[in-house]
Amino acid sequence: MDAEPSRAEADADAAAQAGRLGDARQLLEAAVRETPTRFHAWLKLAAMCRGTNDFAAAMDAVSRALALDPLDLSALLMRAMLLERMGRAAEAGEAYGHALAQRPPGEAPPGLAPMIAHAEQSYRRFQEAMLKRLRDGLPDDPVSVEERGRIDRFLTNVARLTRPFAQEPSHFHFPGLPPVEFHDRGRFPWLGELERATAEIRREFETLIASEAAELVPYIQYPDDVPLRQWETLNRSRDWTAVHLLQNGRRVETNARHCPRTMALLERLPQPDVPGASPNAMFSLLAPRTRIPPHTGVANTRLVCHLPLIVPAGCGFRVGAETRSWQPGSAFVFDDTIEHEAWNDSAELRVVFIFDIWAWALSEAERRAVAAILPRSDAAGAEGL
Repeated sequence: MDAEPSRAEADADAAAQAGRLGDARQLLEAAVRETPTRFHAWLKLAAMCRGTNDFAAAMDAVSRALALDPLDLSALLMRAMLLERMGRAAEAGEAYGHALAQRPPGEAPPGLAPMIAHAEQSYRRFQEAMLKRLRDGLPDDPVSVEERGRIDRFLTNVARLTRPFAQEPSHFHFPGLPPVEFHDRGRFPWLGELERATAEIRREFETLIASEAAELVPYIQYPDDVPLRQWETLNRSRDWTAVHLLQNGRRVETNARHCPRTMALLERLPQPDVPGASPNAMFSLLAPRTRIPPHTGVANTRLVCHLPLIVPAGCGFRVGAETRSWQPGSAFVFDDTIEHEAWNDSAELRVVFIFDIWAWALSEAERRAVAAILPRSDAAGAEGL
C-alpha cells in the first residue's frame, strides 16, 4: 500500500500542470523527504528530473521508486527510456525486456500504449543486434542440417527472440524423448514417397467427399460434463472437421474404401500399433476464418505428420516458437505435445492429410512396452491417442 500524498506533493502536481517543472521538482524533493515510502512521489520526481534534462537525478529517483515496487510497469519503462536517453543502449535494451515482461495481457493500460510500442521496437532492435553479434562469433565449422538447426535455435534462444518449449502431453509422458518442435526430415526417409503421392491422395480425398457417404465429423467431440476450456468454441463444431481413415486403431471402412492407394501407403509407414488407441489417419478440414487455439496432444510416444493438400493464402501453423506456412505437397513431422496452433484466415477451405507415427527415439522394446501399457489406461482410447 502506497503512503498517503503529502501537501508538498499536491502543490507539486499543481506546479507541474502549470508548466513550472523546476518548482514541481523542488516540491517533490521535499515530499520524498517527508514520506520516503511514497512510490508515486518518487515516480513523479523522476518525471520532473527527466523534464529538466537531469537524467542522473531522474535515474536515482526511479530506482528509489522501483525499490518500493520492483514490478511496476510505468517505472520499468521510465528506467529503460532514461538509459536510452543517456546513451546506454545495451542496458536500455535489457531494461525494455524487463519492462515488457510485466505488460498485462490484452490492451495496453491507458496512457502507456505509446511507451509500450516504443519499448517493443527498441527491444526488438536490441534482440536483433545481439543475434548478429552472436552469429558473428560463430566458428566456421562444417555442420549438418540438423546441427545447424539446433545451433540457430540456440542463438535465437540466447537473443530471446525465441524461448524453450517443453513437451506437455495431456496424459502420457515417456521420459527421455527429445522435445523437438519440427523434426529433421532426414529421420523419415519415406517423406519423399509420401510427397510424390500428394496428387493421388488429393484425388482420393475429392472422390471420397463427392461420394456422399463420407463420415465427416467434428474434430473435437467431448461430452458436456468434461472440462475443456481451450476447446469451448470448437467442441462439436463444423468449422473444424475430420474424415477419418483410421481412428483409434480401427479402419473406418466407409471412408477408407474410397482411398485404396492412400491406405496402401499408410501400411508402409511406421505408425503406432496400440490397441484401442492408434494408428490414426484423417483428412483435417479447417473452415474459412477459423482458428485452432494453442493446445497440446495426448502422448509424446508418437509424432504427427502433416501433408498439406489444399492450402489457400492466409493459413498458418505454429509449433512452439516456430511458425510455418503449409505448402501443398510439402510434408513435415512435429511433436504435438509441444504447444501448437493453426489458423485459416482465408475465405476458402483448408485440407491437410494427418497421421501419427512412432516417436523415432523409442527403441523397439520401448515401443512394445508402450503398446502394452497404454491400452490398460482408461484414458488412451477415450482421448484418441
